[in-house]
Amino acid sequence: MKRNALFLAALVWLGFAVLPLLVDDWQLLQLAQFMTYGIFAMSLALIWGQAGLLCFGQAIFFGGGAYAMSLVTMGMIPGLPANSWIGLVAAMVLPAIFANLLGRFLFYGRGLRGAHFGIVTLAIAVIAERLAINWEFIGGFNGLMGVPPMNLGIGGDLIDGLPVYYAILAVAAIVFGALAAMLSTPFGLALNALRNHEDRAAFLGYDNARLKLAIFTVAAAVAGLSGALFVAQFAFASPTLLGFGLSTEVLIWTALGGKSLLIAAFLGAVVVRVAENFLSELLGPLWLLGLGALFVLCVIFFPRGLIAEALLRLERLLPGGRR
Repeated sequence: MKRNALFLAALVWLGFAVLPLLVDDWQLLQLAQFMTYGIFAMSLALIWGQAGLLCFGQAIFFGGGAYAMSLVTMGMIPGLPANSWIGLVAAMVLPAIFANLLGRFLFYGRGLRGAHFGIVTLAIAVIAERLAINWEFIGGFNGLMGVPPMNLGIGGDLIDGLPVYYAILAVAAIVFGALAAMLSTPFGLALNALRNHEDRAAFLGYDNARLKLAIFTVAAAVAGLSGALFVAQFAFASPTLLGFGLSTEVLIWTALGGKSLLIAAFLGAVVVRVAENFLSELLGPLWLLGLGALFVLCVIFFPRGLIAEALLRLERLLPGGRR
C-alpha cells in the first residue's frame, strides 16, 4: 500500500478503536454485527475489485462458514469437541475447500469469465439454499437455533458489547492487514494484470486459471470467517445465509463503498447498514426505495464507489499525494 493510503487506513481503524467512548453497549453490539458484514464485503472486493471476478454467489461461503461454526460449537460433529477455535478454523477451511474444488470446474478448460461466471455462481447460490432447506441434519427450513456465543478461552463467553466489539474489530483489522500485505506482493500485481486485461496477462505468461483459483479460495475463506462471526453473534444459521438475497446485499455494500479498496468495501458495509436503520426510521416502509435511490445515484456519479472516491481524494490532498 502507498504511504498515504496506509495512513488513511490506520486512521479508520483508530477511529473504530475509540468509538466505544461515544456509543452505548447496545450500539456497540450493532456495530460489531456491521463489522462482520464489512469482513464479508472485503472478501467480495478481493475477487471483484482485485481480480475482476464478479461473483453473484459469495453468500455460499458466508453461509457455509456459519453452518460450519454452528455444527462444531453445538457438538454436532462426531469426534470434534464443541470449541470456538475449532469452529473458526472449520468455517474458513470448509468454504475454501469447496471454492477450490468448484474453481477447478469453473476456471480450467475453456474457463468461465464475465457474465457467464456470474450467472453460474448465482445458480449455485440458489441450489445451495434449496439444498439447505431440505437437509434435516442442519435444521432444514428453520435452520440451526441456539448456537453458543464465541468462547476463546479468555474471560468466558463473548456476550457483552465491549468485548464482542473489540474481538470483531481485531479480526477485521487482522484480515485487512493480511489481505493488504498479500496484494502488495507480486501475486497482487498479477491479479491487477488479470483484472485489467485477461488475454494480455495470459500472453505475458501468467497462469490465469491458477490465479483465479487461488484468489477465489482465499476470498471464500474470508467469507467463511465472517459467517462464523455472524452466527456467533446472532445465535442462528438459516438457509437464507447461503442464498442469492445476501449475495445481492454484499454486492450493494461493496459497490457503494468501492470494490477497488478493501477498506472502502469494509466501510461500505458498515455505512449502508447504518443507513438502512436510519432510513427505516425516517421513511418507514418506503426505506427500501430510499436505499435503492441512493444506490443508483452513487453508481451514476461515483462509479469507483462513494467511500473509495472520498478516500482517494483525501489521499491526493495529503503531502506526497498525486495531484
